[in-house]
Amino acid sequence: MIDFSQANIDKVTFHKFSVEDARSSVNENEYELDEEHETLILKTFLKPFESVAETYEFKHDIDIDLNVLAVLSNDIVEEERDFLSVTKDVHTHLQAVSKHPNIKDGDLFLIKYSGVAMNGHLHEAFGIYKVENKQSFIETVAHQMTFRKGIGSRKLDKACLIVFTDGDPTVFVIDNASVDTEYWKEEFIKVEYRKDYINSTNQFMSMTKDFITEQFPEEYEATKAEQIDLLNRSVDYFKEHETFEKESFEEQVFQHETLIESFRSYDQEYQQANDLELEQSFEISPQAVKKQARVFKSVLKLDKNFHIYIHGDRELIEQGVEDDGRKFYKIYFDKES
Repeated sequence: MIDFSQANIDKVTFHKFSVEDARSSVNENEYELDEEHETLILKTFLKPFESVAETYEFKHDIDIDLNVLAVLSNDIVEEERDFLSVTKDVHTHLQAVSKHPNIKDGDLFLIKYSGVAMNGHLHEAFGIYKVENKQSFIETVAHQMTFRKGIGSRKLDKACLIVFTDGDPTVFVIDNASVDTEYWKEEFIKVEYRKDYINSTNQFMSMTKDFITEQFPEEYEATKAEQIDLLNRSVDYFKEHETFEKESFEEQVFQHETLIESFRSYDQEYQQANDLELEQSFEISPQAVKKQARVFKSVLKLDKNFHIYIHGDRELIEQGVEDDGRKFYKIYFDKES
């Protein structure tokens, strides 16, 4: 989906951010980087986006030209204004929308990239990062130890990567806030889901999981093992195919006409309730599948005694009840390892 192996940093600066003016300040300098430091910054600020499996685009209820960050990011890529002056306006915009009392101070990094690859094409990009929590580390010089705090690539607090793809920019968002203030995505960036194959994969897999775990057991009195079997078949379809075709998916996963009809009915209700228009056919995003597969649980938990991982043939496990009322599962196998 997105590849940073050819990415370069064109411009970089940072400002001190606080909701209180007295603790907030803007930088008057850009930074020149040598090769080692550029590599470190690329790793720190781009690597976290490799695991982001949702794409967005700018929105505004009245006119997209009223979306402040959309206009400022366009100034960056078109180079209509000085980079540093645009980043100061980004800082001002963030302050203007930061009204929640739990919003933290931090360092606001702003980076202009080139060579960011999406779908085989290279693009320019603009990254905005608000670093609120720093990691502790030990620096050793000669026989002295100094304890410091700095920024690492393990987890970014808040970040936005705007990739200037053909047509409208593609926006990636990271928000690891401990308190969900929503200002970062909803007020500062102002985005909505982009209609592309990445979100189609995400949304259809989410809808399928909800049907199997909520509607299916209620309507058919299905066992946990039967639910897991359908979850496994669903994930397998997305892992084994490059293109999604709804009809073939239904036949491969649900197999029975009554279950397929139930799924189609749930699909329509889900789209209406979530204001979605799910595509009937789309390219499958491997990155989105990898993320979604983590929540497709294939573990059968029995009281506090056993966890059974079901990954294969559902016909090899049977459920029953003893005469004394105790429940059991019977598992068939050829060999153990």
